[in-house]
Amino acid sequence: MFYRLFFAASLLLTFIGPLNSQEIDLLIKGGRVIDAKNGIDSIMDVAIDDGKIQQVAPDISAENAFQVVDATGMLVVPGLIDIHSHNFFGTEPDAYLSNSYTALPPDGFSFRAGVTTIVDVGGAGWRNFRTFKRQTIDHSKTRVLAFLNIVGSGMAGGAIEQNLNDMDAKLTAIEAQRYPEYIVGIKVAHYYGPEWTPVERAVEAGKMANIPVMVDFGATEPPLSLQALFMEKLRPGDIFTHCYAKIKGRTSIIDDHRKLQPYALQAQDRGIVFDVGHGGGSFLFDQAIPAIQQGLKPNTISTDLHTGSMNGGMKSLLNVMSKLLNIGLTTEEVVTKATWQPAQVIKRPELGHLSVGAMADVAILRQIEGAFGFIDTKGWKYRGSKKLICELTLRDGKVVWDLNGISRPEWEP
Repeated sequence: MFYRLFFAASLLLTFIGPLNSQEIDLLIKGGRVIDAKNGIDSIMDVAIDDGKIQQVAPDISAENAFQVVDATGMLVVPGLIDIHSHNFFGTEPDAYLSNSYTALPPDGFSFRAGVTTIVDVGGAGWRNFRTFKRQTIDHSKTRVLAFLNIVGSGMAGGAIEQNLNDMDAKLTAIEAQRYPEYIVGIKVAHYYGPEWTPVERAVEAGKMANIPVMVDFGATEPPLSLQALFMEKLRPGDIFTHCYAKIKGRTSIIDDHRKLQPYALQAQDRGIVFDVGHGGGSFLFDQAIPAIQQGLKPNTISTDLHTGSMNGGMKSLLNVMSKLLNIGLTTEEVVTKATWQPAQVIKRPELGHLSVGAMADVAILRQIEGAFGFIDTKGWKYRGSKKLICELTLRDGKVVWDLNGISRPEWEP
């Protein structure tokens, strides 16, 4: 099999038994497996062969395994899914997140954080999605999916994103239907006017293509009604990103008296998806902590990755997960909200789990204890004692990131 043949020379000393009897490419032993779809949260082994999950069970024999990874004391989870990122990178000046310098190539930022699937949200519209596919999707080892911008020209910033005449629901839906293997939603963002038109046209396109809408809402004075957005404009399954932000022109979910807006939990119960979308200006402890304490945990955890967030308080998906781990979510919750939950939101049930026969996208994480500082987008620091780091990432059963060489044989003089 490809994985065995490719690594046979370098791993000769790790063979267990004769080559002809081997039936498992890679065996992960002794880790805490968290797989929400299958209701697993216990010490298990994971066997991988031909790039797929072959078996998940306690104490699988290593006799027929070509390669064994000891995951004792670590978490073994499905490859993480970052449902909000910006990856339409290019060289066009003044194009913000559409074929520009501000977006980022996926492979440089995904695998080291345990991410195997990344979703660009709104970088491309129907006019330039095929350029994005040629430049980014077709040349990335990371699985790259996309929310198509309701603006035909994509997220190019400024006046381009204010052009109501370029928000065509029919043409957007047609492009989404042309590429269903890549386009998983519709995005509306950065509109400054008092009209509901961008949201309404995005929802119309979402209905035509049978995919969800993600809304980056606000920036209008006086603000449009957040309650109306949740209860009237969006459908169950649509996504409210930057849920813990407090920005000018948008009602925040925690009011000035630190109380959760009464309709927020009703909206979540209705099926509105609350997404973190940390970014460079959209995550405040003043919002997140009281919201979680009052029952509003996010449905999905994401980064809003771009050059303006990666070197600030956001850093990576694992860092965002670690923040939430320290302010009220459990380990099982943060894993689920970055694996199986987003897979369901984007209607990709083949992702985000370790079922037998599934693609072997796997992250081995270490949860470490210590004294850590986490920064929000206003610059406030929160002291925490838990942090997640990625030891190993597999994409289709192949090692694409190995922090400390746990998949490699020991050097001998």
